[in-house]
Amino acid sequence: MDASPAISAIEALSTTRAIRRYTDDPIPSEDLNRILWLASRAPSGSNRQPFRFLAITQGETADKVKRVLGDSFRRGWSTKLQHDGYQTGSGQIPNSPKARQAATMQHYVDHIEQVPVIVFACLVRYRDASPTEGASIYPACQNLLIAARTFGYGGALTMWHQGVETQLRELLAIPDNVAISACITLGRPQGSHGPVRRRPIAELVFENQWGSSPSWANDPDGTRFTSAGPK
Repeated sequence: MDASPAISAIEALSTTRAIRRYTDDPIPSEDLNRILWLASRAPSGSNRQPFRFLAITQGETADKVKRVLGDSFRRGWSTKLQHDGYQTGSGQIPNSPKARQAATMQHYVDHIEQVPVIVFACLVRYRDASPTEGASIYPACQNLLIAARTFGYGGALTMWHQGVETQLRELLAIPDNVAISACITLGRPQGSHGPVRRRPIAELVFENQWGSSPSWANDPDGTRFTSAGPK
């Protein structure tokens, strides 16, 4: 763990994009160890640390898991493509943001079998399923993505494993009391990270009363916004 991060925490937090295109480069075990060690530093309720990370790397079982996921991811994207209107409006214009997003997603689902590492973020339940249990697993997922970015990798968190969860549980011998809370793909980006686009902070932060944006809620110079933000 002595290796220093290549970038600052502030840069990592502000530039960690969802990465869905990966090179064929493997993730060395020492790097995967560092990423998951940092993920495991996340807080959890009563510090119970109920999160577990099941890394799918290579080998016969890994190949089977990736094939099963590939079918599920492609079905999930096909449904989303139709329901979310990716092929209508600006989606019909080549190189528009919507068309580029659709192309990226298509590439992602078409190449799941080649993703270097897939991590299942799991939660060992110590009580009945609760709407608040995500508070003890999703901070660890964010830690994982930020750590991956810091060491030159990229990832994307998905839930498209749910369509084949029964098969995954059988293949991976996951106990019934363990929830598969997220599926995270990891690899070396084909492209690059960069400043993320979000809505203006004044739309997201209130002070003392719902809907009351504080005067100090200002975005840094040069901030770029999503299409939901100002033009």
